[in-house]
Amino acid sequence: MSRAEFHALTAVIDYPMFVVTCAAGSERAGCLVGFATQCSIDPPRYLVCLSHANRTEDVAKRADVLAVHLLSADQQDVAELFGSQTGDEIDKFERCEWEPGPLGVPLLTACPSRFVGRVFDRHAFGDHTGYVLDVVDAAAPDARYGDGFRPLTFQQVRHVEPGHPA
Repeated sequence: MSRAEFHALTAVIDYPMFVVTCAAGSERAGCLVGFATQCSIDPPRYLVCLSHANRTEDVAKRADVLAVHLLSADQQDVAELFGSQTGDEIDKFERCEWEPGPLGVPLLTACPSRFVGRVFDRHAFGDHTGYVLDVVDAAAPDARYGDGFRPLTFQQVRHVEPGHPA
C-alpha cells in the first residue's frame, strides 16, 4: 500500500477527539489530540500521542501527569481553542475556565468527562511521542452519558487549521 493510499484510508476513520493538558513548574499547556486509546484494563492505562510540533509536547516532557478531556459534539469552540491556537503565542487558559487538578494539572471546567494519568512511560512514534498513562483520577458524569452523550469526532474538526503545522 502506498503512503497516499494509507492516508486516504485513515482520513475516513472517525474517532473521538480529546484535549490533553499538562503543567510543569509554572508552565501550562494543552492541545487537541486525536491519536489516543485505552491500552490496558488492569491496571487502567491509556495512550495519548502528542505531536513534536506542539508546545504541549515540550511541557509534557517535564510533566508527571497529564489530563485527558473527552469533548462532546457541541464543544467545537474548545476544539478550536486548543487545536488552532499555539501556546507559543497565547495563553489558552486565559481564554477558558479551568481549575488545578492533581499535581497542578489544569482541568477544563467545560469538560467534566476526563481523567488524569501519571506518566508511566514515553515512546517515540515518528513525529509524535506516545505517553502511557496510569489512570489516577477519573470523572464521567452519569447524566451526560445517560442522556445520549456524543463525543466530538475527527470528522467534525477536520477543518481546524493546526496552530503548529504538522
